[in-house]
Amino acid sequence: MIVGMSPERIVTAGPAAFVDRAAEWIADSVRASVGRQGSCALALAGGETPLPVYRRVAELKGIPWRQTELFFTDERAVPPEHPESNYRRAADTLFSHVDVPPTAIHRMQAERPDREQAAADYAAVLPEAIDVLLLGMGVDGHTASLFPYSPALAETRRRVVPVKGGAPPLPRLTITPPVIRSARSLLMLVTGEAKAAQVARALEGPEDFAALPAQLARRGTWILDRAAAAKLAGAPR
Repeated sequence: MIVGMSPERIVTAGPAAFVDRAAEWIADSVRASVGRQGSCALALAGGETPLPVYRRVAELKGIPWRQTELFFTDERAVPPEHPESNYRRAADTLFSHVDVPPTAIHRMQAERPDREQAAADYAAVLPEAIDVLLLGMGVDGHTASLFPYSPALAETRRRVVPVKGGAPPLPRLTITPPVIRSARSLLMLVTGEAKAAQVARALEGPEDFAALPAQLARRGTWILDRAAAAKLAGAPR
């Protein structure tokens, strides 16, 4: 299957189906990119939701890891060995289980004291367009580390910026809207009843990127469990 950029919603029956469907989508997208152009730039989402998906992806056969470059959408200002580091989580669930060259893994160095320079340096290694971009959504509707009403949402030039966000607010690095908008293939992963209202607003409500940054991913594929999809029109009951 070749995954395109037509908006799509995929609702899965339970946790296992969610993980399997998301892992298959990622594998298909990476294979399609490598088949089309000989390489794939894959950007990973942070947070908890993708972790079982990454574990499942690592088990799948036939993914051309040697032709794949790996990037991150955001990172907390913690060392790479910290348990809250998105890099550490991806290393534990994915990198340590697949044949990806270490030089192809591009870590966001958000722990550097000069985060402005760290952001500029990361932007310099990002490709012009991410081939496969993975995102998640928080209960407040944020995606990557683009939180509601963040000044970063107004960025049109810089592709990586330092921000503060979360509860309590912590310093981070994040990609900006231009990176999301230029992605060739885009997947949003959302689970849980607590996010159902924001999913419905993001997909079916009026556009308001400032209030609901996850709407930046509206044109992509959304894979949801039934709980997260419960407030969408026509959702399974």
